[in-house]
Amino acid sequence: MLQVSVLKAAPERVKQQLKKKNFKQPELVDRIIGLDDARKKIQAGYDEIQSKINTASKEIGMMMGKGDKAGAEAIKMQVTAWKLELEPLRESMVETEKQLVDTLILLPNLPADEVPEGKTPEENEIVRTGGAIPVLGADAVPHWELATRYNLINFELGNKITGSGFPVYIGKGAKLQRSLIQFFLDFNTAAGYTEYLPPFMVNAESAYATGQLPDKEGQMYHATEDNLYLIPTAEVPVTNVYRDTILKESDFPVKMTAYSPCFRREAGSYGKEVRGLNRVHQFEKVEIIQIVHPEKSYEVLEEMVVHVEKLLQRLELPYRILRLCGGDMGFASAITYDFEVYSAAQQRWLEVSSVSNFESFQSNRLKCRFKGADGKTQLVHTLNGSALALPRIVACLLENNQTESGIVLPKVLQGYFGGAGI
Repeated sequence: MLQVSVLKAAPERVKQQLKKKNFKQPELVDRIIGLDDARKKIQAGYDEIQSKINTASKEIGMMMGKGDKAGAEAIKMQVTAWKLELEPLRESMVETEKQLVDTLILLPNLPADEVPEGKTPEENEIVRTGGAIPVLGADAVPHWELATRYNLINFELGNKITGSGFPVYIGKGAKLQRSLIQFFLDFNTAAGYTEYLPPFMVNAESAYATGQLPDKEGQMYHATEDNLYLIPTAEVPVTNVYRDTILKESDFPVKMTAYSPCFRREAGSYGKEVRGLNRVHQFEKVEIIQIVHPEKSYEVLEEMVVHVEKLLQRLELPYRILRLCGGDMGFASAITYDFEVYSAAQQRWLEVSSVSNFESFQSNRLKCRFKGADGKTQLVHTLNGSALALPRIVACLLENNQTESGIVLPKVLQGYFGGAGI
């Protein structure tokens, strides 16, 4: 959530930044400023009357001490009248504050200056590429056929048990999942991240704090009777570890990693683009999160980008890093880098990670702050990234490494998997 002070300091600049993010309601900025001014005016009136009541109460005590009961009673009557004026002001203040917050949460985060203009994925900037795109034989097939050939993943069985988008991993397919998860966690913890195993359901407060509610409510599975949400990513519960917390500067950087299943209701079109593991409703992912000093967040962002890049290099996958344009960015992000790996059998790029800096957008909702050396309390900056999401990584590993005799696994996985391939 944006801070009102940011909007009031430069409202026209804020509107321009929102336009860069393809936001269609810039007039909300003026509405928020007006509501904040109204709230402050009501608050001032309330405080003025409350001050009169406090002063009068002292005078009543002094008069009673001098035996002037008549004078004291006269002031008491005035105090009673003032108290009657307070209640409608209090109600008006509560209602105005609610309108202010309800409007403020509709604004997305402001894009950083480095974010390129644009509205569609085609306008994202390629930052750099790495790895060699393999040349496959004429008989190469996509991962969903390989998964069936080697009995690794059963999509139809998942459809029978649950529904479309819930694959069942079998035998070496399940072992490959487990190998990747363990490799990712080991790589992250070796880099100083503390591992968490969080709940896979969260309450509405947690989903609100990281920006999933109300923006992505339709994408989340909701257990209505208990009002709990299945997590779309470990970012949600893990970041909430520090909700309503005041840190010390010496606590920085806070580095956390977690494995979790992820649940997303997102609908997609039919066809090759969403076939097999390209888009599923339940998948496994390892996440990295950092909570840092505001002055360090962009330095940390680059560090996290390099960290994810090294994972892909160890997996020997061809990849490219994209800086997302304003119109293709998420609601809560100030800047996002996407990682895509090349699927040689499908001959297309598949997204496997997003690394984002949220600046203070999440922490304002989280009420996660730190006390600086000057004693003042400030909002922290939060960042997160996928390190990595498994489905499309598995798809590319199977497709890019297929041979006539099976699937050859990258060296880094062979020890975890207990073999050179499938």
